[in-house]
Amino acid sequence: MGLQRLMWMQHHRRHHQIQPHVPTVEIWAHIHSLLSLRDAARAACVSHLFQRSWKCHPDLTFSKETIFDENLYRKNKTSDKTTSDLVRIIYRILKNHSGNGVKALRLEIDDVANISACYLNDWLHLAVKPGIEELALLLHDDLDYNFPCSILLNGIANTIRDLRLSSCVFRPMAGFSCLRSLTSLELSEVYITGDELGCLLSCSLALEELVLTYCKEIACLKIPCALQRLSQLVVTNCENLEVIKSKAPNLTVFEYTGGVVEVSIGDAVLDIMISASGWNVVHYARAKLPQMVPNLETLDMTSSLATDIPFLPGKFLHLKHLCIFFMVSAGAFCPDYDYFSLVSFLDACPSLETLMLSVTQQSVEHDSVLGDSSHLRQMPGHCHGSIKDVKIIGFCSAKSMVELTVHILENAVSLERLTLDTVCYDLRCSDGASGCSVGNMNMIMEARKALVVVRSYILEKVPSTVELNVVEPCSQCHAVEN
Repeated sequence: MGLQRLMWMQHHRRHHQIQPHVPTVEIWAHIHSLLSLRDAARAACVSHLFQRSWKCHPDLTFSKETIFDENLYRKNKTSDKTTSDLVRIIYRILKNHSGNGVKALRLEIDDVANISACYLNDWLHLAVKPGIEELALLLHDDLDYNFPCSILLNGIANTIRDLRLSSCVFRPMAGFSCLRSLTSLELSEVYITGDELGCLLSCSLALEELVLTYCKEIACLKIPCALQRLSQLVVTNCENLEVIKSKAPNLTVFEYTGGVVEVSIGDAVLDIMISASGWNVVHYARAKLPQMVPNLETLDMTSSLATDIPFLPGKFLHLKHLCIFFMVSAGAFCPDYDYFSLVSFLDACPSLETLMLSVTQQSVEHDSVLGDSSHLRQMPGHCHGSIKDVKIIGFCSAKSMVELTVHILENAVSLERLTLDTVCYDLRCSDGASGCSVGNMNMIMEARKALVVVRSYILEKVPSTVELNVVEPCSQCHAVEN
C-alpha cells in the first residue's frame, strides 16, 4: 500500500508538471489581448503564439496616434501620404484579422474628407461581428458620411453596450430594434431627428447613459418611461432644441448646456448641472425646481443673466451642495443685481452643507462698500443650520456681496470654513498662464480693494470656530502691477 501511494504521488506530480503548459498559453494570450494595438502588432512579429492571438485581438483602435510613430505623426500630421498609409494599414489589419473576438472597435479619423466613404463602410462591415461590445466612429468635420445602419441588423450588434458616433448622419429606421444590450449612447455633431432618436431609444431598454452634443436636428427630445435603467442624461448645445421631456423613472443625473428649453425630467433626479445662455437659470431654478425635482441633492448653475431672487414658498428639502457661477465674457456683471437676494436661495435649502458662488468678470460696476457710509443690511430670523463650507470666488468690494458674506457669518451656525478668493480662476497667472494681461489690471486693483474690505468688514465678524481663508492675487500679478 505504501508503494502504491508513492507511485500515485509520483504520477500526480508528473501530471501537474505537464499541465501548466496549457493554461500558460491562455495566460499569454490574455496578456497579449491587453496590449495596445501597436504593441500587440509588434509582439505578433516575434512570437508564433502572439501571431495567432493577433488574429483575434479584441481591441481595435485605429487613429494616426495609435498606428504611427508619435514623432512621424507630428511631422506629417496633414500629409496626404500619411492618410493613404493609414487607409492601407487599417485595411491590412482588418483583412488579416479573423473577425472573431473583436470586443471594441474605435475609428478616429481626422481628415475624413480625404477618405472615401466606401472605405469606412468596408472597415465597419469587416470588424462589426457578433460579440462586439463597443463601437466608436469618431470623425471630424465631415457631416456627409451616412452611418450604415445595416451593420446593426440581423442580430449582429445585439451585444453592443457602448455606441459613440460623431460628425456623421445617423438614420435608424422604423422598427429598428437591435441594440437591446446598449448601456451608453453618445452622439456628437450627428444628424438625427428627434423622431429617429426616439425610435432608437424605444428599443434600447438597457440604456443607462445618453449624451447628445451639437445635434442640431433635434427639436424635441422625448425619453420614454420604458428606459428603466437610464440614470444619466447629458445634453450640450443642441441649438434647435426646444423641449426635453423625460419619463425615465430612475434618471438621477441631468446636465444641460444651451439656450432656453422647456424641461420636464421627473422627480427622481438628484444632481443637476445647467449652463445656460440667454436664460436666467438661477431665478428659474428657484421658482421651478423645488416642485419638479423635490429630492434634488446637488445643483450646479452657470449663467450670464440674473435678477434678484424673491422669497418663494417652495423648498429644496434635500439639497446639500449648491454652486452658482455668474460669468460674463466681456465687461462687468449687471450692476443692478443684488447678491444679497441669494439669501432667498439659502433660506430654501435647510439641508445645505456647501455653497460656492463664483463671479467671473473683467470689471466691477457695483457700488463699493468702501464708498458707502450707510449701514449694512441685515435679515434677522434666518438661521442656516447645516452650512459648513462656503467659498466665494471673485469676491469683490460690492456692498451687496459683503452683505451676503456677513449674513452667512452671522446666521450659518454650523459654519466651519469660509474661503474668499479675490481673483477669479481665469485671471490667476499662477494657474499656468504666462502672466496677467493689461486688460485684467482693473480686476487686480479690485482684488486689492477686496482685501481692504475683508480687513474692515469681515474679520471682526468671523467666529473663533470658523476657519477663514483669504486668497490674494498671486505674486506675478504684483510684479506686473509694479
